[in-house]
Amino acid sequence: MLANLKLALKKFKSLKFLTLSTLLLFTHQSAANIVIAIVGKTKNDSFYQQAFKGCLKFASDHPEVICKYDGPKDFQDIRSQSIVINNLVQQGIDGLIVATTDSQHLVTRSLMALKSKNIPVITFDSDLLEKHQHHRLAYVGSNNFDFGIALGEQVKKLTKKENNTICMQSGHHTTPNLNKRIAGVRYALSKQSTEHLSGQNGWREHNRCPLFSLGKREESLIQLMHILKTKNPPIFLAVAGFAQFNPHYVNALEPYKQMIESKDIIIVSADTEEIQLNVLSRGLSSANIGQNPFEMGRLSTELMHDYILYDKKPEQTHYYTDFHYCTQSNATHCTVNH
Repeated sequence: MLANLKLALKKFKSLKFLTLSTLLLFTHQSAANIVIAIVGKTKNDSFYQQAFKGCLKFASDHPEVICKYDGPKDFQDIRSQSIVINNLVQQGIDGLIVATTDSQHLVTRSLMALKSKNIPVITFDSDLLEKHQHHRLAYVGSNNFDFGIALGEQVKKLTKKENNTICMQSGHHTTPNLNKRIAGVRYALSKQSTEHLSGQNGWREHNRCPLFSLGKREESLIQLMHILKTKNPPIFLAVAGFAQFNPHYVNALEPYKQMIESKDIIIVSADTEEIQLNVLSRGLSSANIGQNPFEMGRLSTELMHDYILYDKKPEQTHYYTDFHYCTQSNATHCTVNH
């Protein structure tokens, strides 16, 4: 791969008989073979597919870049993510762009080996824990604590009650970005703390929540329906798409449409993928706040390209992308999905 070609080029540079034509040949070979892998928490999630399209966009202007895409097939499985990465390394990659599901597992089962092979890593969407961040060059994605605050503030706009109960739904309980979002929501609602809500500022969490779905679409929808069927259902806040990616969501929520319209039921979700905006425009969600996965993939690829080809390290440790607000009234034009 490119790393080997660079090493060979350095060796040739030390030889007196190296000609200009030989140098140009090696430079051309190197430039034609930069393989960058994009690995999400799951493979069949349009969010991560948009990030891959961002990589392809950069590659369309830089033909030396080859983008590969993979991830656990159906849900957020920490072991499968490492297996996928290790298989990609065996196939041959020059750089890895990855969304972290479990920081400790990812580092010990994959990233330590990548570091020994001098394969650079950039995280996107979900960063490594602070103690592990020396295993990556930079993070590209939302400021997840601020994203959680935005979700919490959106929830507050939808209720006029002085005392409220909320149920948050997450994916894997160890996932760094989702835990930061939960902390941000708690801080926004309590105005003082990131701890579990037990009445602070008039907010408490349902005694069965947070719910952890592992990103499984069927399980996510089952959890949501269980909450909606309780007496006086709590406000439901998903810190990622989850149930709204389930193709049966529309049919399951249709009986609750009038209650959502009257705000007797409030459902807020992170992310604004096309299937989610369809749900929102039908009045089956109260509000969605979206991110920019396409730019996460494009910028990550640009940073990786410049590091691999020019030894240019990212100038920042964190590159934060924007997020946007979608409601039933602007669902058709609040964002662009690639």
